[in-house]
Amino acid sequence: MENQIQRQEESRTRILIVEDDRVLAGELKDFLARWGYGVEPAEDFEDLLAEFCRVSPRLVLMDINLPYYDGFYWCSRIREISNVPILFISSRSDDRDKIMAMAQGGDDYVEKPFQLELLKAKIEAILRRAYQYQVTERIRLQDGICFDKEAGALFFQGQEAELTRSERKILSRLVESRPRVVTREELMMTLWSTDEFISDGTLTTTVSRLRSKLKAFCGEELIRTKKGQGYFIDG
Repeated sequence: MENQIQRQEESRTRILIVEDDRVLAGELKDFLARWGYGVEPAEDFEDLLAEFCRVSPRLVLMDINLPYYDGFYWCSRIREISNVPILFISSRSDDRDKIMAMAQGGDDYVEKPFQLELLKAKIEAILRRAYQYQVTERIRLQDGICFDKEAGALFFQGQEAELTRSERKILSRLVESRPRVVTREELMMTLWSTDEFISDGTLTTTVSRLRSKLKAFCGEELIRTKKGQGYFIDG
């Protein structure tokens, strides 16, 4: 059951980039990955429908000028099999192109060059509308590592770490308090507030297990120790 939930969370963040400019596609991938999105740049521009089926994204970033067939064509082909949101990104500024994009089934249109933060805001807005769930602001801890405060979930490159309830509570408190040191007593009270009794020894074991799990998951030592005081995460 937990694996099924994890796969659902991963698919919720997957984005297909249909952009033949490899430099721009790489920049978009790096930027969105830093915010925890799983990103797949298209490779086979001759059969983008197969690429779409392979990736099974929750959103498509679609350029117009592409090899073989343009973005309008591929948007209409995707619409034959899916209602996945399609956000056009193009250097074309003519209103006729924007109208054509919407007529073929596009959901929004962003002109190049654009601010990456604007693109991120557009993506979040489209995901909210399309899937009717709250896209919360993710807290970026390091490149590719983000924390969803509402869900108490840690994401690395679009994948969610499998954490127990106690581990989520501890991580949430540390993230909310960063870079301040959170004492052991504060962490114990955080867990007690959820009707979960925990001893001093159990807390040591839980934090140690959490640190090891996060290191194995993302390769970074996120939780640090202040000797004699408690734990903290760098701000």
